[in-house]
Amino acid sequence: MGSSNLEMGIIFLIQAALGILGNSLLFGIYTFTLLTGHKLKPKDLILNQLVLANNLVLFSKGIPQTMAAFGWKSFLDDTGCKVVFYVHRVSRGVALSITCLLSGYQASKLHPKISGVMGLRTSPKCIGFCCFLCWILHLLLNIYTPMKMTGPVNSKNLTLKNIFVYCSKLPQDKLRGSLNAVIYFYFDFVFLSIMVWASGSMVLVLLRHKQRVQHIHSRSLSPRPSHEARATQTILMLVSSFICCYCLSAILSLCITFIQSPNEWLVNISVFAASSFPTFSPFVFISSDVHVSRFCFACWTRKTISLIW
Repeated sequence: MGSSNLEMGIIFLIQAALGILGNSLLFGIYTFTLLTGHKLKPKDLILNQLVLANNLVLFSKGIPQTMAAFGWKSFLDDTGCKVVFYVHRVSRGVALSITCLLSGYQASKLHPKISGVMGLRTSPKCIGFCCFLCWILHLLLNIYTPMKMTGPVNSKNLTLKNIFVYCSKLPQDKLRGSLNAVIYFYFDFVFLSIMVWASGSMVLVLLRHKQRVQHIHSRSLSPRPSHEARATQTILMLVSSFICCYCLSAILSLCITFIQSPNEWLVNISVFAASSFPTFSPFVFISSDVHVSRFCFACWTRKTISLIW
């Protein structure tokens, strides 16, 4: 194993470990809050599903690529490759649609007219049903994915495309493959368009609000942004980072698809870009969510006191 593979293996390992740790922490907090009888806000229900999808992305993409970078190339059989790629495509799509739902929900809260109309439709039950539909949609959209993948094969077999070392892609009919790609990217385009529209509307609302209360802030010695403004800024940061990571990953994936023998560095960069948002996003939530920060601080304080005594 070369030094470059070792370096990429370490990078993938750190990225996957940090992402899984952050997402698992948030998922545990939200689940614990729900099991203890406390009512979760609609936004918390959305975030709970988002961190779950992020964890699945890291488990299905980051960990196998880490093992491959460290020299393990035949650790998945045919069934394992089908399951891993199916879980990755589903969780990646769910993360996209849930992020779209999160930005749309926050935009509806900032618009008085929209929030008045959607007030009855943003209950926890409705949000939970929307999250359920997101999972069902992508489970059905990607049902064709397992049929395209198989286990690692001999590189001399030119009919199979060895993409990620540990799995290979079966040859497929061009018409069926093109139709599947059009349907898949159509839904991605719709979700991305809604995210851009919601983000743009939130930016406009924040700018108008800032202009209206500018004279109040000028008189205040220590102006503090409202809870809605902080939440909106956090979601805007998440949406912009998600769009950047998604576009980079999509461009690299298309290059890998059309290149007969893709470069190893191209594949590694594609995997790193696909795993960047799932790794980055939970720490944004932890730093911006007051309740999560208090929960983590309380747990740390109790642990420190128990160690002292």
